[in-house]
Parts: sequence; C-alpha cells; structure tokens
Amino acid sequence: MTELKIGVIGIPGKWSTEALADAVEAKTGFRRVIDMGAVALDLDQGRLMHAGEDLCTYDALIIKKISEIYSPEVLDRLELLRLAEAKGVKVFSRPEAIIRLIDRLACTVSLRMADIPMPRTVVTEDKAAALAAVNDFGSAVFKPLYSTKARGMTLIDAGDSAAIDAFSAEHQVMYIQEKLDLSGQDLGMVFLNGEYLCTYARVSGSDTWNTTIHAGGKYAPFEPDAALIELARRAQAPFGLSFTTVDVALTDQGPIVFEVSAFGGFRGVRDGCGLDAAALVTDHVIAEITQ
Repeated sequence: MTELKIGVIGIPGKWSTEALADAVEAKTGFRRVIDMGAVALDLDQGRLMHAGEDLCTYDALIIKKISEIYSPEVLDRLELLRLAEAKGVKVFSRPEAIIRLIDRLACTVSLRMADIPMPRTVVTEDKAAALAAVNDFGSAVFKPLYSTKARGMTLIDAGDSAAIDAFSAEHQVMYIQEKLDLSGQDLGMVFLNGEYLCTYARVSGSDTWNTTIHAGGKYAPFEPDAALIELARRAQAPFGLSFTTVDVALTDQGPIVFEVSAFGGFRGVRDGCGLDAAALVTDHVIAEITQ
C-alpha cells in the first residue's frame, strides 16, 4: 500500500468507474469516486471541492467518465479540472486532450489532418447540401456531434428529405458519413500511454446497421496485423491520451477509422482481450506520479 490520494472521476455505480476505483484502492488503500456534477470550483480560494475535500490536494485524478451523456456542458466540466492540473495535480488523461475528442467534429478534423482514412464525410447546416450528400453516398449515417455508443445516430437513404428535416430539427449542424459495409463487426484497438495493448471486435448481435454493445453487439477476440496496429497508433498519436480505444472497421475499400475514444472501453478489454484495464491504468498512473 502507498499513501497516494488518487481520485476516480466517473459515474457512481457504473461498472467501469467502480472497477477503476477498486483497482486504485487495492494499490493505494484510498478510494474516492468523484461525480463532476457534485464538484464546486471556487476561483477566489483556488479550490475544487467535492464532498468536503479539495481535489487540488490530490496526487492524481483519473478521468474514467466525465458525464453519462455527451453535451457541450461536458466541456465545462473538463475546464474545472484544469484548475487542479494548474495546482500540480496529475490528471489522466489531460483535460485539454479529452476536450478535443468530446466534439465528434473536432476529432474528425484532427484525424483527417493526420491523413487517417475515414468514411466520406460531409458536415453542414444546409438541408439541400445534406440531401445532395446522401444522394451521392446512396445511404448515410447522420451523427450528433455529441454522443456515445451510437446514440442518436440515424441511417438515412437517398432521397429521404423528410428524415433529413427531422434530424435537422434536433441538430443544427449535421454530421453526415457514408454508410459502409462493415461485414457485421468493427474493432476496438486499445492503447495505454500511446503503446499498443490489444484489439477486440464488436460483433453485431442482430440485423442492425451498427455493432455497438448498446445495440446488442458482442465482444470477441481479434488479432490485427502490424499494418493495422500502425494505422491505429497513428490515429491516436495526435491526442496524447493516457488510455484510449481507436474504432476501426475493415471494409472492401481497406481499413478506415471512425473515431478515437476519449476514455476507452474497459469491458471490451476484459471480454475481448482477457485483460484487466483498470489495473493496468492504475499501475501506469502510479508509475507516472512516483517516478
């Protein structure tokens, strides 16, 4: 046991949050799960308070989940953590790194600037331009800029202007991505501190167009070749995350990257790779703050 104070930022009661808190407690004897909705920033006093404790006095904070649902407000929660970081608290991953991934468009632009292959994508507020893109693609997935696990995503076929109108009514900016044949699976390629860890597959559990576990998919082992690992490594490199999963699909046009996860999937690592991500992340954090 050490005397380190490492807090876990996440959703109380959620499996991955509690698993990480358990791993930290097993290594340090200290346990604190921090719900960012219960944190108060006092700029005059230079304190970030949670349940009577100043998080700026901690040795480290590990961000497992910043919110149950992604939204622009999540960016504000990350801004709060920048004070703790300025006070010398090591935060994993750094708030500035995560901020670049919460907004799907920011992630996409960074990936394309790094010359990472992705599905053809159009982003617009104009419904006529959106219809033209769908007609060009034949079928497209409309994605909210802030979402996880395919929530809010809508499959729209060519000519369906009514569906575009409905999506536009809820999302001013339309992120439109060509639908590709994923052959019933996509991959989660996992990295710890920029180093490749393992890969798991998400296999569709039904005739749904997406493979997420939220939509009934299942995890399975997968062994990528060296070229695929290098592609995923290049995709995650610009973000500098402590722990992440790169979402990759194998198509008849070659491998493509959908996104880089701000937080990574612990359950996929466990069920698909047979590894304990919580323990591995905890070991990495302790090594970083005690070296």
